[in-house]
Amino acid sequence: MLIESFQNEKIKNITKLLTDNRFRKKSNVFVVEGQQENERAQQYDFEPVEFFICESIFKGGVPNGKTHHVSEKVYEKIAYRGSSEGIIGVYKAKETDLKAFKPKDNSTIIIVEGVEKPGNLGAILRSCEAFGIDALIVTDAKADFYNPNVIRSSVGCLFGMEVFQAENEETLNFLQKNQFNIYTTLMDESAEDLYKRDFTQKSAVLFGTEHSGLSEFWIGKGKNTLVPMAGSIDSLNLSNAVAITCYEALRQKKS
Repeated sequence: MLIESFQNEKIKNITKLLTDNRFRKKSNVFVVEGQQENERAQQYDFEPVEFFICESIFKGGVPNGKTHHVSEKVYEKIAYRGSSEGIIGVYKAKETDLKAFKPKDNSTIIIVEGVEKPGNLGAILRSCEAFGIDALIVTDAKADFYNPNVIRSSVGCLFGMEVFQAENEETLNFLQKNQFNIYTTLMDESAEDLYKRDFTQKSAVLFGTEHSGLSEFWIGKGKNTLVPMAGSIDSLNLSNAVAITCYEALRQKKS
């Protein structure tokens, strides 16, 4: 059956999943748009609930699972990126506990506190996955990992990453228990250049919000670290600073 009405209950439901964070969390499912992103979700064993396909746009093979066919007008309404690729999947969310993470002897993890912009979180996930970071922890979370814009801007990298949400206290206890070198990014005179830090051992680098940086909780909890700069400005976009840090960790491990 072809769904052509915006008033169809399934279309109303997927629209709400896209726009209402509380409803998405309560339903414990999330939406994935695009062929590559859906392929990655299934590659990393996310359980599909159903798919919505616009046959006049979609060029891939029909996925295994419950499938609904929709008109172009309906697809354009529910597609976060307009008329892209013609496939939208709904998947069950995974709940992950930080205690379940088993770091390696040379694990590098990135921790971001209070990140608010889904696009930034997605870009951070993409850098973490690209440069082999072992886990991403978000403390005092303001953005939802399963926000459609996080998935889009991470190009599905979310699915292949170890990702956790935790409170600051729980995160600090985890780092201390597992004997991580803790590198904070507080701006003060004690900060040393990033390349002077040792990423060949267990390392955790913490970043705060672009607006106010790390909170007072992290003062004195680690060694202050900065990205060396030569220009006239004294800061970078959060996702850019994370990307540089991820690359430095990989460079040290490869050399």
